[in-house]
Amino acid sequence: MFLKIKNKKIIIEEYTNWKDRLKTIRFQWEILEKGIKLPKKKFASTDFFLQKVDICFTNKDEIIIALYENVKTERRILKRKAYNVYFLPLNTAKYLKVGEKMPLKK
Repeated sequence: MFLKIKNKKIIIEEYTNWKDRLKTIRFQWEILEKGIKLPKKKFASTDFFLQKVDICFTNKDEIIIALYENVKTERRILKRKAYNVYFLPLNTAKYLKVGEKMPLKK
């Protein structure tokens, strides 16, 4: 699955088991160039991240509920109506809007 924004494809990896969810992008020095989807989550935590990210919350129908740009490390965000959490590369969320459907393609 990938996200297409401004003629740029961002690969989205889906992490479903607890081991993958635990490591996500923690302790990685490389700049994030792919997106990460955590299904069935309402809570996003940037503990132990070594870089800033954009965070997107969606509901079951992939409609964007909340966007957070340029989130620093050691932050925790809870959205009760969310169903999926996306960690996106920096400056990706500025092309998305709350209330629209997430532009995902397979």
